[in-house]
Amino acid sequence: MAEKRLNQKADDKMTVEEFVMLAIKSLRMGDFKGIHSVYSGFNEAFKKYFGQDPVQATNKLAEEKKIEIRPIKGGVLLYLPGEAPCQSRGDEALEKMGVDHSAR
Repeated sequence: MAEKRLNQKADDKMTVEEFVMLAIKSLRMGDFKGIHSVYSGFNEAFKKYFGQDPVQATNKLAEEKKIEIRPIKGGVLLYLPGEAPCQSRGDEALEKMGVDHSAR
């Protein structure tokens, strides 16, 4: 991580994708795979680095399947591809309760 930055010239900027991937890898806590867009400091760091709102950029990366996003209170969780939980906590709760939520 730091190795890559040291090898870059001072005026070289990371791409949005590089920045987001580095943030996800660097800002994770413990064994948790995702980062909270707000509480991790990601949104603020993105705004300082690029001078723009990260929502459009992260949504675009998610559409391109380069990251995964899960909505959560106060923001979103950002994950590397394949590391996000497969279902929402609501789906998990309904499953544990034995409630069929697929047929509405």
